[in-house]
Formats: sequence, structure tokens, C-alpha cells
Amino acid sequence: MTLTGTGVTALHEAGRLFFVDHSYQKDYPVTEGKYVAGCQAYFYLDAILNQLLPLAIKTNVGSDLIYTPLDEENDWLLAKAMFNQNDLFHGQIYHLANSHAVAEIVHQAALRTMSGNHPILALLNRLMYQAYAIRPVGETVLFNEGGYFDQSFAVNNNGVRQFATDFYPVAGAFRSNYFEENLRQRGLLNSTYGPDLPHFPFYEDGSRIFPVIRRFVQSFVAAYYEADAMLALDWEVQAWIKEANGPAMVTDFPPAPIERVETLVDIITHIAWLGGVSHHVLNSGEPVATSGVLPLHPAALYAPLPEEKGVKDLLRFLPNEQKSVEQIALLARFNRPQLVQSQETLLHMFDDKTLLARGRREAIFANERFMMDMNEISEQINDKTFDGDGLCQGMPFVWKAMDPAQIPFFLSV
Repeated sequence: MTLTGTGVTALHEAGRLFFVDHSYQKDYPVTEGKYVAGCQAYFYLDAILNQLLPLAIKTNVGSDLIYTPLDEENDWLLAKAMFNQNDLFHGQIYHLANSHAVAEIVHQAALRTMSGNHPILALLNRLMYQAYAIRPVGETVLFNEGGYFDQSFAVNNNGVRQFATDFYPVAGAFRSNYFEENLRQRGLLNSTYGPDLPHFPFYEDGSRIFPVIRRFVQSFVAAYYEADAMLALDWEVQAWIKEANGPAMVTDFPPAPIERVETLVDIITHIAWLGGVSHHVLNSGEPVATSGVLPLHPAALYAPLPEEKGVKDLLRFLPNEQKSVEQIALLARFNRPQLVQSQETLLHMFDDKTLLARGRREAIFANERFMMDMNEISEQINDKTFDGDGLCQGMPFVWKAMDPAQIPFFLSV
């Protein structure tokens, strides 16, 4: 009541209460000498300030303490660090099940059913550039026993595999994770329950990028399928859809046969979105710049969680100099600044002579517009700055994780 001016029940009834649940992490195996909380957190939309603010963080470990912004400064800082540690792990491994695993299995179904000359396979091949590099890299140096992940994160490589198994049914669902559909299902977009969010950086930037990608895909596909009836005659595409629903077992994939060209556009657009945008919001250069920044975003805790409040020394919970360097180095490895010079950013997603030749003249014109629109979006993102309250899109930092001129167009590793 002191923080919000009302109670939790009233906030919930007004659609102003938000819940994040990372409690599952407390049961995952951890590397010796590291510790992990299983935080659950309430956030609320303040009716006066019109800002999304933290309300409480519950650890679910040890004494199961509940922290609020009314606690002593050190206690609240530690609570935020514990929550951020859970959140960092969640984002890093969720992206594997949500983007890599989904795009790979859909692409593999296409490889098994379409000829190398099929234009739709050519488009998918472009979107899946270097996509399978995660397999050897992950098994050899990242998620191997004692590898880079074990060196920095509390939850170990076995926990990574357990997470991927546990969350794939949700993270890997195809249509349920379409850009706007996913946000609607979570009550974050066009909700009839509670007020609109005053700021939503992911949607604000993504809602400009998504239609630009879709417009190109529509143009490319329309060059081959002028009407829905033509799609029904393409037995290779129909075999792909059947394979995805059958042996490939893609979760929540459009059922076979597909009858509308727009359904094909939806499928390809989603693959492009997963690899060219969504992946990089959770991985690539985002963690080293935002969600994994020390000291309040540690990949692991280095002391058991306190049994009571009144913590005086925060340093014992945080990585030392060596471990800090290791965490920064690990996250920085996923950043790919050289792709700007090699023209492999989202701006150049479809800027490939071989691909454009397959898409006929319509694809060339569509790519010119695509690049022009993405350039404009990049300029808008780079023009972001702080307002009079020291905030940018409601945050105390400038978020540029979706800049088309910087992020890869593919599932980079």
C-alpha cells in the first residue's frame, strides 16, 4: 500500500500487475562454488507516474526472503542482482529453444522435400545462413563440461539442456510465437484487461521492422504465386508443410495442406523474424551492452543467499575481477561488429544477387525498398535520446538492440 497506494488484489483487478516467474531455476544443477536464486517478481503500472515499476522480489531459496524498494539500499540492490541473474540465464537459453531450434527444424523439413531449384528453398537458405554453426560450437566450447558457459553461469550445461527440454513446448511453438500474436496472448498488446503500457521498446521498434520484412516476403512470394490456387498445385511446398507437421513434429505449425498464399508468407516472415531480429534481442550484442552488464547482472552468485536482510557487503555475492572479465568476454564473443563492414546485417537480409535473381524483377524492387526502409528505421533508432526526466522509452538507458544496420540478418553465433 505504501508503494502503490493500493493493494496487490486491486492492482490485479485493474490489470496493472505483472508477474515474472524464474522459480524453476532453483531446481536446476549448478556449478560448484556458484549459487542461484529462483526469483519471482511483481511489477506494477503506477497510476500516477504512468511507469512500470518493480514491486517485490521473492527468492524462493533459503529463508525465501521477499524484498521491496522500501528495504535498505544494499538489500534492494542484491535483490535486483539476484533477479537479473535469473533473467540473464532465462534469456540466453530461451533464445536457443525459441529461435535456433525452431528455424532449424523447419528448414530441415524444407531440405528434405524441396529441390535445390525451388525459389522458396532459396529464400529459406538465405535466411538460414550459417545457422547450424551453433551445433559444433555449442558442443565443443560453449555447453561442454567445464566450457565457457560453466565458467561464468551458475546453472551448468546439464541445466541448459534441461531448460531447453522444459521450455521447448512453449518457446518452440510456431504460430503462437508470431510477433504480435505472442504479445497479444500475454496481455501485452491490445489487452482488454488493464491500461496500455506507456512504453514498450521491443514492440515500438519491432512494429516498424516487422512489416518491412513481411512486405519483401510478400513481394517475393507473389512473383511465383499470383493466386491461392497456384499454391495448391505446388506439390513441393505442400510436401514441406506435410513434413513439418509429420516427421519433423514442428509444434503449432500451420496444418497441411496450406491453401492461402498469406499462410506461406506468414511462415517465411516468422523464420526471418526469428533469425534476423528476435534472436538478437536476447543474444548477439544485446547482453554485453544491456542485460548482462555488471555489476547488477551477474551470470552467477558467488555466496549463498542471505538468510536475513541487513546485508552490508555485496561484493561477496558478485564475480571477482577474473570472473567479471570471463563473463564480459563470454558475452562479447556473441557480438559481431565486423558484419557491418561485410554487409551481413539486417539491412542486407535480402541483398543477395543469387536470391534476387530467383525472385524475378519484383524481388529486386522489393529489396531496394526494404533497404531504404531499414535505413530509415536505423536512423530513427540511432536518434533515440533521453527526455527531460532522464529516460528513453521509459528506461534509464538508450536501447538500440534492434538497429537494422548493426544486428546480423541471420542466426549468428
